[in-house]
Amino acid sequence: MTLPEQPPTFRPPTTPDQSWHWRLEDASGAVVTLEGEAAEAYADKTFPSQGDAESWVGEIWAELAEHGVAQVTLFDLDREIYGPMSLSA
Repeated sequence: MTLPEQPPTFRPPTTPDQSWHWRLEDASGAVVTLEGEAAEAYADKTFPSQGDAESWVGEIWAELAEHGVAQVTLFDLDREIYGPMSLSA
């Protein structure tokens, strides 16, 4: 017997559903590569919506700045949405 698939609201988001992400940059616009725990905590984060991505960066922008991130640019998959946005206070 095969069970029906779960409704979409009960499936964990898949990669295409998590298409929003930030590119972490230094002041010149070069990509910042984080190492160690910082990489685990902040690098390659993806989000299901623009609002989720913006909330996340709004909560941790100061921590990103401490790791050498001067600005961020928001993407939906490969499409640049806006940025760079400065992380200076």
